[in-house]
Amino acid sequence: MPAATPDFRRWVIYEMFVRNHTSAGTLRAAAADLPRIRDIGVDAVWLMPVHPIGKRKRKGRCGSPYAVADYTAVHPELGTLDDLAAFVARAHELGLRVLLDVVFNHTSPDSILARSHPEWFHRDAKDRPASRHAAWSDVVDLRHPHDGLTEHLIAALRQWSNLGVDGFRCDVASLVPVEFWRQARAAVAAKRPDTVWLAESVHPAFVRAMRQQGHLAQADAELYSAFDLTYDYDIHHVWRECVLGRAALAEYEAALAHQAATLPADASKLRFVENHDQPRLAALVTQPGRRRCWTALAAFLPGAFLIYGGQEIGKPHLPSLFERDPIVWPDREPLMQACLTSLSRVKKDPATAGTFELVADTNHFLARWLGADGVLTGVFNVRGGRGGIEVPLPDGVHENLLGGEPLRVKSGHTFLRTTPVVVRTS
Repeated sequence: MPAATPDFRRWVIYEMFVRNHTSAGTLRAAAADLPRIRDIGVDAVWLMPVHPIGKRKRKGRCGSPYAVADYTAVHPELGTLDDLAAFVARAHELGLRVLLDVVFNHTSPDSILARSHPEWFHRDAKDRPASRHAAWSDVVDLRHPHDGLTEHLIAALRQWSNLGVDGFRCDVASLVPVEFWRQARAAVAAKRPDTVWLAESVHPAFVRAMRQQGHLAQADAELYSAFDLTYDYDIHHVWRECVLGRAALAEYEAALAHQAATLPADASKLRFVENHDQPRLAALVTQPGRRRCWTALAAFLPGAFLIYGGQEIGKPHLPSLFERDPIVWPDREPLMQACLTSLSRVKKDPATAGTFELVADTNHFLARWLGADGVLTGVFNVRGGRGGIEVPLPDGVHENLLGGEPLRVKSGHTFLRTTPVVVRTS
């Protein structure tokens, strides 16, 4: 079994979409890939929802896994409850935790709850179950708080916890009252106090829009009373503008500093360059070296680091949420997988328990972890510029912990193309 107390600063989470992870699209087939995922340096596998999907108002032929029809069952196309238990058991054998995606903001319009308890749902002007967000046309929103609803959802969490699931990634957590999440966490902790809680906190613009419509929408800082980790969406819009070359790198540096100053001192963020809702980084950045630099920066930052299944390939295609769209895995280990493996090792270096520093210039981010027994220095030429950058390292040739080109320092400066570099010094 995995260790009891995670250090999220050193965590790597792997997001898996079971339907599209393999050509078979089953839990059994996905379990066969767990040794490779472990070898990358992953600590936990997050399974996107594995539940039955509603048919009414379904998008695409298969439907979104986030249009859940039954919180207590496994989609028969993915396998059985026994298959999920076997997946969890195999992960535990390999030292991996398993996080299950739970969707407690909404269900499919034809879910078991929508049929049996229509009073648990938001209503539109014609008194019909409805979503508060027009774009989510394949779901209807649950109306919290309600004692019966709370009991039902907590019972589902206990079921999955008893099956061996180690934690929960909570979809659209910002729209569900934090009081519910605190109650749910306490109930699960009665038997599994080491359960991990990851919140999909939402973009600031979405928080504002929902509040303007009179709906509950909680900021990231409010969620930490119930969650161990929240999404990085609070500054994701700044990151994206920098990636696309429409904002100066100093704007992202400032956003990270503001984030660190306005969240609880011990707050942990989930860092990522892509996920199932965001484009592949390869669709935004065509140059492989620059992609590796942006990826290395994300992994080097304070907080847990997310790998979305298929990111290892470095291709631009994002699997469809609504169709069978399996990842086509190469026969050989791709370059990005080797990069991610090196980044996972660096993330677990003892220096990452120290103090973090970050500065940006026109083309580079210079980041450092100052630990008790050493310093990690990262140089990430995310823009691919030809100019050098001043580095706080002695002159000479330094080993690159990420492999490939070493860091050559002359007169306190280094000149790199687009190879991400991390150096350890004592």
